[in-house]
Parts: sequence; structure tokens; C-alpha cells
Amino acid sequence: MLQISNRGQQMPASPIRKLVPYAEAAKKNGVKVYHLNIGQPDIETPPSILDAVRKADIPVLEYSHSAGNESYRKKLVSYYKSVGINVTPDQIIVTTGGSEAIMFGFFCCLNPGDEVIIPEPFYANYNGFAVEAGVKVVPITASIESGFALPPISEFEKVITPNTKAIIVCSPNNPTGYLYGREEMEALKTICLKHNLYLFSDEAYREFTYSGEFVSAMHLDGMEENVVLMDTISKRYSACGARLGAFVTKNKAVYDAAMKFAQARLSPPGLAQIMGEAAVDLPPSYFDSPKAEYIARRDLLVKRLNEMPGVFCPNPGGAFYAMAKLPIDDSDKFCQWLLESFSHNSQTVMLAPATGFYGTPGLGKNEVRLAYVLNLNDLSNAMDCLEKALEQYPGRVETTRRELAMSNKQ
Repeated sequence: MLQISNRGQQMPASPIRKLVPYAEAAKKNGVKVYHLNIGQPDIETPPSILDAVRKADIPVLEYSHSAGNESYRKKLVSYYKSVGINVTPDQIIVTTGGSEAIMFGFFCCLNPGDEVIIPEPFYANYNGFAVEAGVKVVPITASIESGFALPPISEFEKVITPNTKAIIVCSPNNPTGYLYGREEMEALKTICLKHNLYLFSDEAYREFTYSGEFVSAMHLDGMEENVVLMDTISKRYSACGARLGAFVTKNKAVYDAAMKFAQARLSPPGLAQIMGEAAVDLPPSYFDSPKAEYIARRDLLVKRLNEMPGVFCPNPGGAFYAMAKLPIDDSDKFCQWLLESFSHNSQTVMLAPATGFYGTPGLGKNEVRLAYVLNLNDLSNAMDCLEKALEQYPGRVETTRRELAMSNKQ
């Protein structure tokens, strides 16, 4: 009998997308679904970057260089310089989305059986990439009560073994929106240098920083050999479908290894690189409008959530995600119930259960991730739905204001 590989069986389903069939069924039944489950912005993709593709004179759509077109890599050098990151074109590999950049990091720096430490909750697909690479994820739990600040370095020290090879951070963070400060990044630097670890830095949301200073892993002096930066234009320019990212490192051995993987997949998307070049030409002021819009959405979302009885949501410092604690028994059941059994004025809301963002079994049962990627009117309607749903949900767990306040002080 034919069998699926162990890798195929171990590959986790996406917590962000696994409820899609229920959303589709709700829509067929005439229910409007507000999608707060996935980081797909409704901000318009800059017309100029789409026009660049339309106007391109391309008699033959050829393979690009495996590292990406030199013209685009040179433009990326200027972009990174504008955010205080000094690299050269031969330290950049253009990838098929940020996902491929992350996979290159896993494949180049980690052997099967090696361990990577990740503060949880974390971007769910790190689990999938780890399965593909045969790597073990070791989670270190951050608390919603602290706004998901970096756990103490002593907690990292407790789980470091001879198999530990890397730490992954995402800042501003997906799924929490937390922004790691200078002191936290310096602490990560100290432990990586002490234990000779790679620091994988997922910086997909650097433009959307609302409070405090954005500190890149590449801003850390003395970490040239340790840092691997994973990047993407998906969120920066609201161009998720372009599938265009970047793998950036000053470690020559890591770069050379990644190039072999890049050659094996031939080349990154050609049309997307034309878009990418045009995107770098956008003025810095381009980000003013989307950033202001996301701040307004964040403020509305956090205010509405914290006004709901039994709900707690810390204020995110960046990106466009928030994690909220709800008075519910099981976030997976609740998010499915929202789509299967609930509607308010023929509307409902789709959320991502937080269980899929934790590596520790049992955590996230009373938390959800919300992506504030819809306009203010839709976001307000979605909050109306959520408020009514929490009143009606059969698995509601009653929490007094005193209990909630005590919990949030811990």
C-alpha cells in the first residue's frame, strides 16, 4: 500500500487557513464574513509598481540570475541603506517570497535534528519550515500580560543544548505586533555570541513601527557572521501575490550555501522583480498614508476589544496584528462556531485561533489573533459581530473584572 512520507504526515495545517471551508460555506448561506484571520491588507498596491510591469518591453520572459537580477539587487542595496543596513549586491539573494528566504536559512544553517529557539507565540509557518528541514522547534513562552515582550534571557539559557543552532525573531512581530527594543535585541546578540548561534531575523513589517525604535538584527555590531535577515515586499507594498522576498547575510559561507539552493530552484519571479525595482523608487512619504491608516485601525481595534467584558488586548507596537485574550473555553471551537453557527445582521467575523501560533501544547486556548487589515467601517462592524458572539457563545467562560485585572498584573 502506498504511504505518505513521515514529513508529509507531520506537516501542520495552517491555523490561518484551516477554517476557510467553513468561511466559504457561510458565504454560500448569505453571511458576510469579515476576514481578520489573515494578513492580507486591503491597502491599494501602488499603481506605479503595477504599471512598471505593464510597460516593460519583454520580448522573452527569461530566467533571471539565481540570486535575482543584478539591477534589482543594486536597488535593494539603496533601500537597505535608507533603513541603516549596509550590504552589497552579493550579500542578497532574491527569493520567492519571504517564505523561501526562511527555508533557505533553515536548510543552510541547520541539520536534521538540530534545534531552533523561537519566542512564542510565533508565525505559524515556522513550524512547517522546521518540519521540511527536519529541525526541532524549541519554544520560549512570552506572556500576553507583558504585551509579549521578549522572555528573560535566563529562559533561553535553560533550553540551550548542544543541538541548539539558531534563534528566530520577528520584529515587529507576527502574530503579536510586539516590537523588540534595543535592549532586547542586544540581549539576543549576547546569547548568540556566547553560544555561537545564528540569529534569524524576520523583518517583513519594519515599515509599520508605531512606537519606539525599529532595531534590525543587522544593526547589531559584531554579529556579521551570525545574522541571517529574511525579508519580503508582500506587506511593505501590499503586494502579497508578487511572491518576492530577500535572503540577506554577510556570512559568506551561508550565502554560498544558499546560492546552491537558489540555483536548484532556478530563479525568483521575473515580473515581480520589475515590480520590486519600481517599489524601491517610491518616495519615503509613500508609507505615511498606510502607516497612519494602520495606526487608526489598531487604535479602534484595541479600544473596542478592551471595552468588551472579559477581553484583554495589549497595544501592538507595530505590524498589523493583535493578540487578544477572550472569555472562551477553546479558541479553535470558538473560531469555527463563529463561521458555522453564528451571525449578526447576516454578518460574522473570521479569526485565527492562537493555538496554532504556540509550540507548547495547550497554550493559546483562550487567545485569538486579529489582523487589522480592513477599513475602519468594516473593522467596526467586525467588532460588533465579535461582541455579540461573545455574549452568545455557549462555551463562554465568565471572568470577573477583578480576576481579569489580577491576571493582567501577573
